[in-house]
Formats: sequence, C-alpha cells, structure tokens
Amino acid sequence: MPIVLGIATHHFEIGLALCFGAFWCSPSDVSGKLMHKQVGILFSAILVVIISFIGGYLNISNYVLFPILGILTFGIAFISIYGFRASLISFSGLLALILSFAHTSENLEVYQYALLIGIGGLWYLLLSTLWFKLNPKAQTEEELNKIFLLTADFLDTRRQLIGEQPDRDSLQTQLMTLQSELTEHHGTLREILILSRKSSGKSNYQSRRLLVFIQLIEILETAVANPVNYDKMDELFEKHPEFKTDFQKLISEFSNQLRAIAENINKSKLFPPNKVLSDAFKELENDILIFKKEDHTEDYERYLMLQNLLDYQKKQFEKIKKIKWLLGRPKLVSDDYIKNDKLKRFIDSQDYNPKLILRNFSFRSTIFKHSLRLAVAVMLGYGVGLTFDFQNPYWIILTVIVIMRPSYGLTKTRSKDRIIGTLIGAAIASSLVFSINDPYIYGALGVLSLVVAFSMIQKNYKASATFITLSVIFIYAILQPDVLTVIQFRVIDTLIGATISYMAMRWLWPAWSFMEIGDNITDCLKANTAFFKSISSYYQKKGQVPTSLKVNRKEAFLQTSNLSSAFQRMAQEPASKQNHIDDIYELVGINHSFLSSLASLSTYIQNHETSEASEDFIAISEKINSNLDKVCEQLKRINFETSTHNDTTFTPEPFNFPINRMTNDAISRTDSVRSHKEAHLIWEQLYWLYSLSEKMLKLTAKFKEE
Repeated sequence: MPIVLGIATHHFEIGLALCFGAFWCSPSDVSGKLMHKQVGILFSAILVVIISFIGGYLNISNYVLFPILGILTFGIAFISIYGFRASLISFSGLLALILSFAHTSENLEVYQYALLIGIGGLWYLLLSTLWFKLNPKAQTEEELNKIFLLTADFLDTRRQLIGEQPDRDSLQTQLMTLQSELTEHHGTLREILILSRKSSGKSNYQSRRLLVFIQLIEILETAVANPVNYDKMDELFEKHPEFKTDFQKLISEFSNQLRAIAENINKSKLFPPNKVLSDAFKELENDILIFKKEDHTEDYERYLMLQNLLDYQKKQFEKIKKIKWLLGRPKLVSDDYIKNDKLKRFIDSQDYNPKLILRNFSFRSTIFKHSLRLAVAVMLGYGVGLTFDFQNPYWIILTVIVIMRPSYGLTKTRSKDRIIGTLIGAAIASSLVFSINDPYIYGALGVLSLVVAFSMIQKNYKASATFITLSVIFIYAILQPDVLTVIQFRVIDTLIGATISYMAMRWLWPAWSFMEIGDNITDCLKANTAFFKSISSYYQKKGQVPTSLKVNRKEAFLQTSNLSSAFQRMAQEPASKQNHIDDIYELVGINHSFLSSLASLSTYIQNHETSEASEDFIAISEKINSNLDKVCEQLKRINFETSTHNDTTFTPEPFNFPINRMTNDAISRTDSVRSHKEAHLIWEQLYWLYSLSEKMLKLTAKFKEE
C-alpha cells in the first residue's frame, strides 16, 4: 500500500521507506498474547530506526567500517539471549543493517529515512492489531488445528508400535520428533489461552478451547503411557494376533476421528459418530472375555495386562467424546471454569533482567559464540564482496544472516537448501525472462513469489529459497535491463554466503552438542524425578489431584522433548564430534521409557480408585528416587568431551525387589479383578522404573569423570 500510494503521489522513496519498515518489523509478529506481539513489533520498529540511522552514515573508510559492522552485528545478534521473540527482533535488526548497504536515498536525509522506517513499523503494528481485533480467534484455531493433527499422527505412529516391529527404533525416533513438535505447540497455545484469559476475564469461547486443550494434553499422556513393556506385549500378540488387530483398529479410529474434528472444528454436526468406536470396543471386549474364560491359569497375568490396556483406550474414548461435547458450544457452569491462580503456574515467564547480558557474556554461552561467529562471518562476507568487486556484495552477508544458526546441523541443512533453492529459482527465472518482457508481469510475479516464499519458510526452506530468488530476480528485472547478470551474481553471492556460513560454523568457536548434552540429560532426569515424586506422593495421600502433579507432568514432557531435540542436533554433527553417541542415545531412550512408565502410573491413579499404598510401594519408590539422585550426581562429574570410557566395573547396590504377589499362580479368580488390575499395573511399572534407574546408573558409570 505505501508503495502504490508513493507511486501515485510521486513520492516513491517515501513509500519504499514505509514498506521497508513494515517488512522488517514483520518477523516478530508470531502467535502469542496480543500485548507480547505488540511489544515485539514496537521494539523491532525502534531497533530498525536506530540501525537505519547508523547505517545511513556507514559510507566511510573500510578500515573503520569493518569493526563497526562486526560490533553492530554482534550486538544485534546478542539480543537473542532474551528468548524466541527477542531472536526475531534481532533478525529484524540484522535485516535493517544489511539492507542499509543496498539503499541510498537521493531525496531523503538519513534521519528522515530512518523516521519513515519507524513509521512503516508502526503502520505494520496498526495493521497487525486491527487484524487481531477483526479475527481474534484465528491464532487459537490455527494452533489448535495443528495440535489435533499432530496428536492424530502421534496416535497413528503409536499404533504401529503394537506387536513386534522390525523398525521399532525408527518409529521411536518418529515419536520423539512428534512429541517435540507437540510440546512446542502446546507451549504456544498455553500462552495464548491462559494469558489472554487473564487479561480479558472469563470467556466462554476461551474456556471451552482451554478445556479442549487440556483433553488433548491428556490424550498425549495416555498415548505415551504403556501399561507393560514391549517384550511382554510382543509375546502376547504373537500368540493372540486378534488382539493386535483389534487394538490397532481402535487406535486408528481415534486418529481418524481427531483429524475429522480438526477439519470440521466449528461444525460439530459433521463430527464422526461415536458408534464406530463403540462397536470396536465391543469387539475387543468380547475377544478379551473369551480369552478370560479359557482355562489357563498362567494366562491370568496376560488377561490383566489386556484389561489395563483396554482401560487406557476407554479413557481416550472418553476424552474424544468430551472434546466433541465442548466443541458443540455448550454453556459452561461455574464448576467448569479453571481458576487463574492455578493456570498461571503452567506459564514460564521470560527473564528480562539486564544481568542476563553479563551471565551470557562468556564462551560458555551458545548465543555469545553464535553472535561472535556471525559478526566475523559478516565481515568476511563483505570483505570478499568488495575484494572481487561483486555487483551487490550485501547479498553475500544477507545470505549469511539468513542461513547461520546457533546449531551446526541446522546451518548445514539451510546452506544446502539455500543453494539448491537459489539454483532452481535462477533456472526458472532465466527461462521466464527469455519468454516474457513485460514489467507489469514481472511485478505481479515478484509479489506473488514473495507471498509464497513467506508462507513456506517454516515448512519447506528449500522451496522458500526458490521463491525468494524468483521474487528478487523479477523485481530487479523491472529496474535493470541486464537481468541475466543479476541472476549470475545472485547465484555466485549465494554460493559464497553459504560456504562462509558453513566454514564459520565448522571452525569458528563451534558449539558442539556434546558440550551441553550432559545438562540436557540432567534437566530431563530432574523433571522426571519430580514427576515421579508427585505421583508417589499422590498415590500415598489420595484426595484431589494436586496442581503440582500436572505442572511437574508438563515440565517432564517439556524437558524430555528438549533432550530429544538436543540429541537430534548431535546426530547431525560430524562423526568426530559425536562422543559416546550410542550411550547417549540409550540414555535418551531410557528417559523416554521412564516418562512412558510415569505417564502410565499418572493416568491410572488419576482415573481409578486405588488401594492404600503398601510398605513395599514406599520402599521401592525410595530406592528409585535414590538411584535417580545418584545418576544426577554422576552426570555432574562426567566429562562428555573425552571419547574414552571408565575402566572400572559398575556394581549395583544389593536390593531385594519384593515379589508381585498378585501374579502368583495361587491367586484366586474369585478375588476382586479391580484390585488385581491395580496391583499388576503398579507392580509392573515400579519394576520397570527400578530397572531403568539401574540401567542409567550402569550407563553413567561408564563415562570418564572430570
């Protein structure tokens, strides 16, 4: 709009400056509370005004320019220590700095140009706020839709794990990735629903969506829960394949129903009926009943296992039915609302203390090393552009700031995708430029390509890079007749920028994952320990489910996802930097199994009436906690930078694990099946948790200590 008005009023430079301001402030406009979006865009506007003002006076001697360019790049990138939104504000500042080399105004003074950039940012802020007011539900619906679909994918992957699988490790990796994505979207939607509710008071719409969100979180917890270990499940399903088929059919229907709900989220009449699920349950219950009637005493434990597995699926069915009811727009009563004082405990507030700058001003900080690395890469890129007298040397450093990330794996992937995307875009643009010679068509294609590029930047960076290249070339085709030269330099500059980014990431203060993986494992283990202690305490005390248990559950899922992401980054790094990767992968897998077992216990005790905790339960819980505390102590002393192992052999402390009396052959079939199911599940999980804690002790004892 500013450009169109600028052309119409013969003030094109003013329109272009306003356009740049809006463009540079747009990255911080991400999902979240409205006030956070507004503050983010406002800070972006202030930053780009300052940077544009400074950039206007950078037409100075190269001897002075290079250190100033490096210091500015470092300072802007260092803003990222204040979290995700701050990193987007930082990116806006870097864009403004780099593109200040591209724009030289003939009719505007530097201060005028900088102020117009700021006004453009405020113009974008106004539009963003207006759009939010016109459609306040948009971001909630978008995030909720993504969570529905990811949860459906998670259930579907979980379904494939039933029964013996040749590629179980691959499926487990898929589950870890999906769980990490879900945790990220849970955090975003949690902020939107809880913080907006606190600021706007009780809203029937927000409260219904919050309750739907809670059901989706509990569906994930129940899906993660595994009432038995896989070896026992494989053995059972091998002998009785009808159960494998029945359970897979049931879970597949859960997944399909979640996708159908996501597709028709505001059309409850189009939701799939519950009858399909009811029929699947009847078929499964009949098969289990036939199995129970068979006169094989040794199969009673398997019957209990099937009953517990069936109970978990029934809970999933109840949650899906409740989601359908909530999306049918019922009128909520006061008991349905959740108090704000409980909700705020689920939100982690960002620390904006200035002391954070000093704490991160060290080579132990990943952001510090990234900022320093980026500053050197930008100076080097600009130096190469000037030395070889390229047409647009700022394209090299623009490529550097777009590609370079704190993570080696992501930088390497983006470098490759950027090069491939640029080459494809250049090839397409070349063929179109030869066949079309109309500036209006160039303009239309340039705008269309830019819109497509931004819409794909998070989903497919390679395709996004292709359309960005098309957009840039079409816009230059309007301004310069020799467009083939533009294409040539665009490709060369991208290749140089990508090469510099990769080399800097590889050899300049690299932040290899093995340097931090110990902290990630410790954080995950501490979160799982806190979750286990909450479960154990609730099982002993009974009563209403404490909020602390749910908060600890959220933290355990978050830290487990963080650990998975950290390991995935490590797996993308050079083999020489993957110290102890097999042992670390086993630790990651054990922590996931530990969380799965905790989810089983948590789901069961929250949804069933349980008996009094025995002395054996308390003794085993204390032993597991003791093991976990020892693992944490060992992790503090481990030096992950060395690739050698400890020579000493780990000897576990003697512990006589109590026998599970509820699976003894002498058990009477006339006793309460409910109490048998409880004892079987609790004992199975306690033994599994104890075994996993012992495994972690043995694994961590293999590492060299500092």
